[in-house]
Amino acid sequence: RNDRSFDIEMQVISEKNLPLMAQYYQSVLDISFLHPGKNYDSLKESFVIFLRLEDIYRKNFEKPDFFFCKLCLFFKINTIYRYKEKGAEMTVNDTEERGKKCGKKLVPPDCPQKDTSEADGQAELSAPGSYNRQYQDRLFKAIFGREEHKHWLLSLYNALNGSSYTDPSAIEINTIEGIIYVTMKNDISFLIDSQLNLYEQQSSYNPNMPLRGLMYFAELYQKHLTRQDRDLFTTATVKIPTPNFVVFYNGSRRMPGVTKLRLSDAFEVPPETAGDFEWTATMLNINSGYNKTLFQKCKPLYHYSCYVDRVKKNVRSGMTKEKAVSEAVNFAIQNDFLDGYFKLQKAEVLNMSLTEFDQEAYDRHRFNEGKEVGIAEGIEKGLAEGRRDNALQNARNFKYKNIPVDIIAECTGLTIEQVNAL
Repeated sequence: RNDRSFDIEMQVISEKNLPLMAQYYQSVLDISFLHPGKNYDSLKESFVIFLRLEDIYRKNFEKPDFFFCKLCLFFKINTIYRYKEKGAEMTVNDTEERGKKCGKKLVPPDCPQKDTSEADGQAELSAPGSYNRQYQDRLFKAIFGREEHKHWLLSLYNALNGSSYTDPSAIEINTIEGIIYVTMKNDISFLIDSQLNLYEQQSSYNPNMPLRGLMYFAELYQKHLTRQDRDLFTTATVKIPTPNFVVFYNGSRRMPGVTKLRLSDAFEVPPETAGDFEWTATMLNINSGYNKTLFQKCKPLYHYSCYVDRVKKNVRSGMTKEKAVSEAVNFAIQNDFLDGYFKLQKAEVLNMSLTEFDQEAYDRHRFNEGKEVGIAEGIEKGLAEGRRDNALQNARNFKYKNIPVDIIAECTGLTIEQVNAL
């Protein structure tokens, strides 16, 4: 069945307004599926699920904190129950009482409706917007990586390579779904004029991009050779498209306009003795003030960069992430960014931007958590080594004083063998 839609949101930052956020995300789902001229009856049954790192109520809840019931239009905005926000339990009576107000019989989470198990298993899982994808696109990929936006991708390719192609159909998009990237898709791969290109947007500096690119291109080449029915065991040279890997960086860390990342920097053996193999990624800083010539040649990239920069400025000014994104989207609409794309796809852009915000916060949280664990482990290791060195030195001093070995071992915690070896 396709009359249900789900929006799964990851939340890693404590929020006091989860009910209002759920209300906002549900409205995004409704706007996405209710096209102009359509009857309100065409609205799908929608569910918003928040995945959190902690139990915000400290009550070991195993059930969802909020749920939605299908109400008539005038009551729909009030379908988020606030009881759990105050730490109280929702009862059957509470739900039935609300249902009487609009002539509907409602069922709380503890009392599922009959004969729904099979339907639930067939529920449609989709992100807000007109695309049903297992992996949600980042805004960069939505702009440059979709078939209907090939003209923007061609503009970006021309700007980078100094070419002047005019036919978007010359591009063959071959982005691999589900390789390396597990949640949000920010990569675009395509073939044009015997050149195999991989473009990726990054909001944080990652020195491992060459290795990731190598793994990605290996998959691309394998698929390409299979389609071409090429035999790698022939005595003739098998020609392959020329690889080109570009990373578009718009993070907060200060970086040069152009950075060449090399796989050899990760070699355990120094590059000068490790052989001739190399794999590179060219990282371009697309923050405001960098690569102005590139922006002049590619207006879609300039509009994307301006929008992202606007969101960042709004956050720095003290806006909440929701207000920061909403204001930036309205700014893009007022300035007709991307030929009206922000207006036509406003709901999807809002959802993608907010999800990116949460994903980046999660990545920072995971990095800081790992950093703290590493520091703690390093401190403990250092203390242990210090204790051992101190015990060895004390044992040497005791032996110099001709104290019996068994007493030295007992006092220092060393074994008799360790003491004898000193």
